[in-house]
Amino acid sequence: PFFVDLQRPELLLNNTVSLYLDTEPGVTVGIWHTVPGSRGAEAQGKDQRWYEEALADAHPVIIYLHGNGGTRAANHRVQFLKTMGAADFHILALDYRGYGDSSGHPTESGFTTDVLALYDWAKARSGNSSILFWGHSLGTGIATNTARKLQEERGIQVDAIVLEAPYTDIREAAMHFPLTKLYHPFPGFEYLILDSLALGNMFFRNNENVKVLACPLLILNAEDDAILPPQLGSKLFETARSAYKDKSKVKFITFPKKLGLGHDYISFNPELPALVKDFLNMK
Repeated sequence: PFFVDLQRPELLLNNTVSLYLDTEPGVTVGIWHTVPGSRGAEAQGKDQRWYEEALADAHPVIIYLHGNGGTRAANHRVQFLKTMGAADFHILALDYRGYGDSSGHPTESGFTTDVLALYDWAKARSGNSSILFWGHSLGTGIATNTARKLQEERGIQVDAIVLEAPYTDIREAAMHFPLTKLYHPFPGFEYLILDSLALGNMFFRNNENVKVLACPLLILNAEDDAILPPQLGSKLFETARSAYKDKSKVKFITFPKKLGLGHDYISFNPELPALVKDFLNMK
């Protein structure tokens, strides 16, 4: 949306502040922190320090990684913050470098650096609270990239990952984007569209990442997703399930077409928090 003041989330959301985090020299990212709804009355008029200290209150923390277009203020992202905040999660929703009011230029490795910095920032403040990555669309690849890096380079497992409307890798995703389908018949399509992603070091290999992850993994898809068809999520689930030693850690939930949730509106389903809590074994 245009004309949204990202420094004033309270115009769109309750229990939310805006903060800024330096993720590497010369890069600062904008973040909204929504506290659990049960602390809403207490949060009124509080400053950023109070919000930071609140992270240690034992409620789980979601690091929310949005899709390709727009900012953290997009309608369906605000709805996500409302839905999961009301369900008593903390949510940290960032705009990656080059998005919203964040500085820097978008790169796949840069996105991972941004999320790692936010994870470390949250971990330092959240005590024993669980931290999960929730990726939507493009953000699913950022979620698994970051989780894999944590696991392989630091021996740390994120507590859980939720992938909403995911894909296998960005090349296969690009084949299915409605806009690119128009160009499939033309000579040079693969070179101009698909190879250019590789040349730009854009891979987002969910399919390779899930083969090495071991944390609980929940995949969410809507049957009527017209942007990324649900068979990509199903394919990713099968890859993960084959690779995971503990099959009970991987779950796939499909929302029927009649709900009309499409690519962006799974967070509008009132049953979502209960499904997620059930998967995480939360009361």
